Amino acid sequence: MRQTICLLGWVGLVCLSTGCGSADSENAGYSGSSGGGSGGATGGTSSGGAPAGGSGGSAAGGTGGAPGGGGGSSGGAAGAAGSGGVGGGTPACVPMPACDAALPSLSKRPWKHTTSSLIAATGFANHRGRDLILTPGMDQWVLGKFAYGVADKDIHDEEVDIWLNRDCGSKWEKLGTALTTNDGDHATVEGAEDTGGRIYFQIPSSQALGIGRHRIYMAVAGDLSGAEQYIEVVPQGTTYFVTDVDGTLTSKETEEYAAILTGTVSDANPDAEKALGVLAQKQYRPLYLTARPEFLVGRTREFVKVRGFPLGLVHTTFALGATGAAATTFKKAELDELSTRGFVVRYAFGNTASDADAFFLANIEPQTHRIFYQFTDSAHGGRRIESYSDLLAEFGALTPPCQ
Repeated sequence: MRQTICLLGWVGLVCLSTGCGSADSENAGYSGSSGGGSGGATGGTSSGGAPAGGSGGSAAGGTGGAPGGGGGSSGGAAGAAGSGGVGGGTPACVPMPACDAALPSLSKRPWKHTTSSLIAATGFANHRGRDLILTPGMDQWVLGKFAYGVADKDIHDEEVDIWLNRDCGSKWEKLGTALTTNDGDHATVEGAEDTGGRIYFQIPSSQALGIGRHRIYMAVAGDLSGAEQYIEVVPQGTTYFVTDVDGTLTSKETEEYAAILTGTVSDANPDAEKALGVLAQKQYRPLYLTARPEFLVGRTREFVKVRGFPLGLVHTTFALGATGAAATTFKKAELDELSTRGFVVRYAFGNTASDADAFFLANIEPQTHRIFYQFTDSAHGGRRIESYSDLLAEFGALTPPCQ
């Protein structure tokens, strides 16, 4: 059954049809094939504060242009150069598996609070996980937000079971169970301020994730709705490309508005998935960096999957979205954090002045690797393309930045 709800979002009042993937959740009661039982210890709410900061250091240079990085120049300073790579050789390639294993068998249990069941009865689960890019040795967190309905109302003090698909293989292991928070219960972790209805579960060292891509599934015990989170643990020097979504990959800047109203998936610009797919095949890891509101994480994942883009991590704002200068600030901060952790952003794709400002201030170099779809970056000299097909031969000739 299709329902329509209205939310105050980054473009004003937006109505969502729930008939087509408007949340990062599965249907309640889904039971996939069990992939190996519950190998982990069962925990309660996790403890601990914010993780230690990034491990610092400069990203190792790969092939091609100078690595993006550095803290970025401030304000409108002109002509900042990217940080140079350091020695140490070419990093090893880390596999990028499809992460398509069926979900584990889930265990439904009674709600702890009647109010939670009433909130869930709105029929619209809008849960989401926060993807992470980590270096080995960093604290590893399962992070999720659990909310329902027109007002994106979160549930408090409810059990969420945490399942791990290690290395995106065929088996699942249960890491434990966490309780959703009340507002302000937990310290901010990885930028996720505790606005209530969140889980913060630190993965025990005995079950730490190794180098690779890992999939988390968080299931609400009361109704088995859930959310996914992807965690990549990769060495310093690992190379990424980042791309905006709206207008850059979707067929229009406002394409998602109409898609939300009709419950469909946004159309994509011709050959965009082919060009980015070639980059991924060449071992450039994807990060979909969008100033959309957090409640659109699920729809963004669906767009990537349905339109054939390479699987990658998704980062939205934590709030109701951002435009203009606020979008620039958000994206620059995300790019700076990648650099601080020692990762290399080699290509960046956008379609607006805010994208151009963010990529320039974050020192994505050379400027020809700041690529704008049918947009002229007159302020910073980024590269304009009319069609993604223009990039296919160029990307196909690239040497992988890892070995």
